[in-house]
Amino acid sequence: MGAVAASLSACSPAEETADGEVLRVASIGNASFTRNFNPFSPTALDMSKRAVYEPLMVANLAQGELVPWLAKGYDWSDDGLTLTFTLNDDLTWSDGESLTSEDVVYTFDLAREILGEATNDYVDDVTALDEHTVEYKFNRSYTPGLYELGGQLIVPKHVWEEIDDPATFQNPEPIGSGPFTEVANFSAQSYDLTRNPHYWQEDKANYGGIRVIAYGGNDAANIAAINGDIDFGLGFIQDIQKTYVDVDPEHRGYWFPAVGSTISLSLNTTQEPYDDVNLRKAISMGIDREAVAKKGMGGYTHPADCTGLSDAYDSWRDEDLVADCGWTSYDVDAANELLDASGYVRGKDGMRTTPAGAPLTFNIGVGSASTDWIAVAQVISDGMKELGIDAPLRVQDWSQINQELFGGTYTGNIAWGQSGVTPYEFYRGAMSCKTVKPVGEEATQNFHRLCSEEADQLLDQFAAATDEAQQHAIMGQLQKLYSDLAPTIPLFPGPEWGAYNSTTFVGWPSEDDPYATLSPAGSSTVLVLTTIHPRD
Repeated sequence: MGAVAASLSACSPAEETADGEVLRVASIGNASFTRNFNPFSPTALDMSKRAVYEPLMVANLAQGELVPWLAKGYDWSDDGLTLTFTLNDDLTWSDGESLTSEDVVYTFDLAREILGEATNDYVDDVTALDEHTVEYKFNRSYTPGLYELGGQLIVPKHVWEEIDDPATFQNPEPIGSGPFTEVANFSAQSYDLTRNPHYWQEDKANYGGIRVIAYGGNDAANIAAINGDIDFGLGFIQDIQKTYVDVDPEHRGYWFPAVGSTISLSLNTTQEPYDDVNLRKAISMGIDREAVAKKGMGGYTHPADCTGLSDAYDSWRDEDLVADCGWTSYDVDAANELLDASGYVRGKDGMRTTPAGAPLTFNIGVGSASTDWIAVAQVISDGMKELGIDAPLRVQDWSQINQELFGGTYTGNIAWGQSGVTPYEFYRGAMSCKTVKPVGEEATQNFHRLCSEEADQLLDQFAAATDEAQQHAIMGQLQKLYSDLAPTIPLFPGPEWGAYNSTTFVGWPSEDDPYATLSPAGSSTVLVLTTIHPRD
């Protein structure tokens, strides 16, 4: 352990290191850490993708925009088949080597090798035209490629080409381009990253480092935050103004914009009777979303509508469709009528059976660390009793819940949707046949495994459209198709949880200054890490 590492690991929360102040960040839902900084790994530490490695462009969902980062700009060809990124000058890796367009090309090829040939299948060829220019040749017009390719985290070719098995490599001593790359201390409960000694943005992130602390659930993190032991990050907490902010209103604040992924009740459509759209819609009408938002989520969000879209996509939402659809409204009588008409018979005991005569029941899986979602699941479970449906909670560690959810062996689960700069990613992850995995094979989206060829046609049309009005028209059709199919049962737009303690650091994003979302795990976290600065 070097001198800097020793000083950082030994310092108390209120002390400074030789290189400056330490930002204390909460990582919620992690009982312990494994030293895995491989950005291609599904089990990589969050800060691998926030502080160590960087993309060409950063997505800020708070404003629905792409922020130039490693790339200072991009250009489309007139035919929409060539996308060119221009890198910033003098980019460097944390070992002092230059970051060039060759690294970008290598990363693209490596991602395909690790994730499969279907990854970015719209790209025929990628070329480094010079040290600062990367050209992607498309085989079809695909406008979402800007967000996907721009969001790819870039790794150093000179390091990774020496790795025998990049997919399983845990990368314990990462070489990255991000602001904090040096692993100064690592344990199962916390790890420290100090500043990249060669960070290409010399005027940013000028403080000692970040300490990421593991908290198994919301309650433990909340106690630490209330006690002043966290600077950045907080999960769900009841009455945050009274419980957290009012303890020290001069230095504490929060911002929970509902621009995160849509949170839904997911039913496994590969199993009967959950493949019945009438059943899914009846269950939806039996959910009191106002109670979900108030009792389950503390009033920090609001009920979802039948488009399934979060507040990040308000400019895309078809308000006429929202006004006309009813299956996301709380209506127990209508729900029971639909169940009756669909052959779900109610017995003398008040409980229903399927048309095949089996008890009508499903579990509601949720991770034990998510106290807010557990409360949400309880509201849903209670509501199902009025429909004659048995829906017990299945509360376990998230690793166990996700094994069933990702593998497609669950019946019901609280789950999340995809998010991006446009709603394309959400609907692709909810309805596209291209995102359906066989049961038993791990899925990172479309957990419910619903395939709609019509959705794929519309998604392809949207991706090929370059005219904004045309894109909005196609998106309207996708919203209607989602409403017709009810692939998931949307509950509420997920808040991007964010709280700060400005005793040591200032410059946090807010509703008045939404340069990023206030979340340690958001797509725009690097914007926060490079904007905040020690208090004068």
